[in-house]
Amino acid sequence: MAVASLSICFSARPNLLLCNFSRPRYFAKAAMSEDPIREWILTQGKANEITKISSVGGGCINLATHYHTDAGSFFVKTNRSIGPAMFEGEALGLEAMYETKTIRVPKPHKVGALPTGGSYIIMEFIEFGGSRGNQAELGRKLAEMHKAGKSSKGFGFEVDNTIGSTPQINTWSSDWIEFYGEKRLGYQLNLARDQYGDSTIYQKGHRLIQNMASLFENVVIEPCLLHGDLWSGNFTYDKNSEPVILDPACYYGHNEAEFGMSWCAGFGEAFYNAYFGVMPKQPGFEKRRDIYLLYHYLNHYNLFGSGYRSSAMSIIDDYLRMLKV
Repeated sequence: MAVASLSICFSARPNLLLCNFSRPRYFAKAAMSEDPIREWILTQGKANEITKISSVGGGCINLATHYHTDAGSFFVKTNRSIGPAMFEGEALGLEAMYETKTIRVPKPHKVGALPTGGSYIIMEFIEFGGSRGNQAELGRKLAEMHKAGKSSKGFGFEVDNTIGSTPQINTWSSDWIEFYGEKRLGYQLNLARDQYGDSTIYQKGHRLIQNMASLFENVVIEPCLLHGDLWSGNFTYDKNSEPVILDPACYYGHNEAEFGMSWCAGFGEAFYNAYFGVMPKQPGFEKRRDIYLLYHYLNHYNLFGSGYRSSAMSIIDDYLRMLKV
């Protein structure tokens, strides 16, 4: 099972090297008390023997590993510097998506702390196929997840989590426009000001937040379960060509916000036609599209630097002209 723990899209940027771990290694004996991953696999995982451990290519935040056992395979991510809270958020998101019984996601098994510091998550291993599969099926099943995954608590999530390595605040709110303005755009704008001293993007961005309500007129907004970081590295297809989504930044939000990483996802006409066949497009969708791109451009600016600032600034300026504010 491949893993992409950090959403990096390099459109309009120079190619950068991603971490890639492909060299297999074999299991070395260790005391169970010193290795909670091994302990879980050989007890609750119902394995008698770990036959092989091989590294899996992917993101640079976490180390991804495939455990081969006589009881099947397990996929494990570890992080030597971050505590269990990050993986707990991921596990809750995976479990919420899994429970909708719509699109395939790896089922989480166990999250815990490593005795030497850091944390781990054990989950189902999914064998990926060789092709990118059917985009129409991805669109349809994603829409089915949005339709099935609803929250009576409003917009937010059970815990705060992360988008890449940036904190994502998920305090519950009954008002989507307020939630998106404060917990998504506002948080990123504050980070840009604090990190870069960027008062221009901060001031203009907050002016947009204060005036963006008109973009949502005559729109029915329900809190739908979102993957939250759906770029090309976070969806794939299994050996039966069924779509699989992974590495989420889940929360309950406006379904259109799921397309915020579309600039880095390669969604085509077949994807959108199938999606809107299940979740009909609402009036003003095209006008709102960039407001959801903005969150992710701001996050990339905060994570990776000034190469993404112009894209975020262009969206803000376009909206300020459109709204005449």
